[in-house]
Amino acid sequence: MSKKTKLHLIEGVRCKSCSLCVAACPKQTLGIGSELNQQGYAFVVQVAPEKCVKCNICRIVCPDVAIGVIEANQ
Repeated sequence: MSKKTKLHLIEGVRCKSCSLCVAACPKQTLGIGSELNQQGYAFVVQVAPEKCVKCNICRIVCPDVAIGVIEANQ
């Protein structure tokens, strides 16, 4: 039987660098990176992934559906 784990998923190609998820994160795990996506926006990255509690607030506030938490088999 495989173990399920929650993973933070960021779709950099969809991110428009609005920073709503960065401001909403209760554990301050997100930041805007320096790498640009295909649209020319610096997209969100996890700056402290070990602090993430997988609350999914980032997904709720993201207008571009570019970020969230998924369950995956490990």
